[in-house]
Amino acid sequence: MSTPTSDSRILRFSKHHGAGNDFLVMVDLDDVTPLDGTLARALCHRRFGVGADGVIRILAGGTVADLTMDLRNADGSVAEMTGNGMRCLAQAAVAIGLVDPPTFTVSTLAGVRTVEYQAGAVPGSATASVDMGVVELGPDQPQQFAERRARRVDTGNPHLVLLGPDPMEVDVAELGPRLQAVHPGGINVEFISVGPGPNAITLRVWERGVGETQACGTGSVAAAAAARSWGLVGETIDVHNPGGALQVMLTADGARLSGPVQRVAAVEVDVHELLMAPR
Repeated sequence: MSTPTSDSRILRFSKHHGAGNDFLVMVDLDDVTPLDGTLARALCHRRFGVGADGVIRILAGGTVADLTMDLRNADGSVAEMTGNGMRCLAQAAVAIGLVDPPTFTVSTLAGVRTVEYQAGAVPGSATASVDMGVVELGPDQPQQFAERRARRVDTGNPHLVLLGPDPMEVDVAELGPRLQAVHPGGINVEFISVGPGPNAITLRVWERGVGETQACGTGSVAAAAAARSWGLVGETIDVHNPGGALQVMLTADGARLSGPVQRVAAVEVDVHELLMAPR
């Protein structure tokens, strides 16, 4: 069996981001290059690795979809779904001809999702929308103050949405992990306020397995659905993440997430060198 110090693989990735939520994407249609938690953590490390919020492996879709997404968070844990990462996967797949735009399907641990993709006018840019499936709302949790609300939401992965006056004033690094620890298996925590403007919310997020990120696709959907349930917004919502705005459309059939995606770089990694690097 290969050990970390004897792994001679050279892995090739493309790096992309959706509103600052960045991913390393690798094509492995034959499923011959699994990525374990140790390697995913090393790749995603912001100082001693390449740096990313997660790693995506593109597998064949088999009989259920055009492609399959295998996703690991920055801490090496397996994740069910990512809206921003799905757009990154889409850009990587279209670039090398694995799928033909504008529409194709991707199998995830949260179910099969449909992607609509359009290349941008600027090289390396694109926009994409992703079918995010049915959103399940948990009970509204009583709060001490009228301007504060809380609700659990499931978008294929678990979320806790907290409405307050101003997310910019929240100590996300302290509250995020503390709230996450209360929930078995962890949970994504969204801190939101209403605005700017009508049918808009502002969001900061603590992502399970990652920490605070510049944007979260499933979190934007969860936050929009909670805000809609509280009567604060309509069916189409602009969600202002720190890294940029995403749009969520809520219908009786489910949610759709739309936003930009940008290719950043091609990356070649010597696994032996990466895992041997001092930390």
